[in-house]
Amino acid sequence: MRPKISGKVLVAVDDLDLRRSVATHLELYEGLVAIQTDSGKQALELVKDMCVATVLIDADLPDIDGEDLCSLMRRRGVKIPIVLLSARDDDADVILGLDSGASDYIIKPIHMGVLLARIRAQHRHFAQLYNAVFPIGPYVFCPNARILAHRETDQKIRLTERESSILNSLYRMGGKPVPAEWIIGEVWGEQVNVNPHVVETHIYRLRQKLEPDPTNLQMLVTDSGGYRLIQ
Repeated sequence: MRPKISGKVLVAVDDLDLRRSVATHLELYEGLVAIQTDSGKQALELVKDMCVATVLIDADLPDIDGEDLCSLMRRRGVKIPIVLLSARDDDADVILGLDSGASDYIIKPIHMGVLLARIRAQHRHFAQLYNAVFPIGPYVFCPNARILAHRETDQKIRLTERESSILNSLYRMGGKPVPAEWIIGEVWGEQVNVNPHVVETHIYRLRQKLEPDPTNLQMLVTDSGGYRLIQ
């Protein structure tokens, strides 16, 4: 059984036929939502404003070099997989692409089956990466153990599986607000019918554990875009 990936994929590719083909394969075979653009500048705005899980960037966008765009996204805190597509196959070009912050470098012409497999591999890699130990406010978060450990007192707070998954998903978004519907897709799955009020209940319980004063939210806040984790 193939691993499930979820979320929206930003496809920033100049070639219209290639962009549509990639988007069609992502939607038909992976059940993902593909957001298309041929502009690097628009891609920067979309990855900031949309709940994107993966970015595909063409190295030869008309308005900005793909490697430069990748570097900009990383400097702006984008932590999701970025896959760079390029017709340049010299070792120096591959090294430049990966050093710019790309998670993977795929040489054109592209075999769609290979592209989808590489995207799934990146999701597995990032899932393992963010299932390591990382800091949230005064805590160290251990997703695998579903534990928040206070760094000064070493007090351990146990989380439920859902609470841990929600916290992990919010952390991956790098402080961007996400709606309840996105959390449902990430934690319960795109095909599961879950009322947003269920998310609200889990967020409430998570705040009781995470926030020093749940009446004065400092880390897990709500704004116009949804829920946001301040890191």
